[in-house]
Amino acid sequence: MNNYYLGIDTSAYTTSIGVIDNNGEIVFDKRNVLKVKEGEKGLRQQEAVFQHINNLPILISEMTKNIDVAKIRTISASSKPRDIEGSYMPVFVVGKEQAFILSKILNVPFKEFSHQEGHISAGVLSNCFMERNRFIAVHLSGGTTELLYVENNANFEIKLIGGTLDISVGQLIDRIGVKLGFKFPCGKEMDSISQKGNILFSKVPVSTEKTWANFSGTENFFVKHIEANKFGTNDIIKTLFYTIGLSILNMVLAACSEYDIDDVLIIGGVASNSFIRDFITKDLNKYNINVVFPNKELCSDNAIGTAYLGKLKNGHVWRK
Repeated sequence: MNNYYLGIDTSAYTTSIGVIDNNGEIVFDKRNVLKVKEGEKGLRQQEAVFQHINNLPILISEMTKNIDVAKIRTISASSKPRDIEGSYMPVFVVGKEQAFILSKILNVPFKEFSHQEGHISAGVLSNCFMERNRFIAVHLSGGTTELLYVENNANFEIKLIGGTLDISVGQLIDRIGVKLGFKFPCGKEMDSISQKGNILFSKVPVSTEKTWANFSGTENFFVKHIEANKFGTNDIIKTLFYTIGLSILNMVLAACSEYDIDDVLIIGGVASNSFIRDFITKDLNKYNINVVFPNKELCSDNAIGTAYLGKLKNGHVWRK
């Protein structure tokens, strides 16, 4: 019989439900992006919680019309941003509580993981990284820019080894996007527009020290050029992505050298950026580093990775 594994993720900007089967095939994947008011640069946690509460019944109802819930064997949820002490955001409580209730109703095990583990899991779902004993993961999203040393045991054992010392790559993209007049979040539209752009400068403001980076200076550099109004929007965006790509490349090369690893998984919403994907892949391949990006639909926030974790990993202790 083909069994199912259900995952729920309620992140800062997306309500997600995902189901995979015995073979790791996706059988249900639905997401509702939370609504941000025109002119706003984000959502407060209480606003996001309210939208998750409204979205989950709709998604669960749709799921029950598409799969036989009697075949669900495990229900998992993202319960916090990262698997470290003190990591907490109210939005994840919504999904965790709903997942726990469903597990009791269906009388199946409940497992909880971190949102970051879900991203890593979504990244390994369609490639051979689940067979690797260890690898470097680069988490690039709206609020996160981190380099992670990952040991693949009964659960992922994750050690922070680098990242940003100020703003994240996602924040940098959105701040420049808003400055250029795009609607928040800006990444997807900027990615599309950048395809027509050119790189403006041979020297760009890259500030990295081994596996760590600063992006505030990069932000100031591009704000200055936007306000000078000398260059086209397409070219500014293309140059911004080029600068980000160089910064990530420097950090990854330092991490691979320090930990003697040549397997790199790049995850998170920013990992769907077309230019960054192509640029980093081509350059890392020159160093014989095996770099993998998930399918673009599995880069953004989703519950498929959480469902996959529920199938393969032990999960963390329920602390109700």
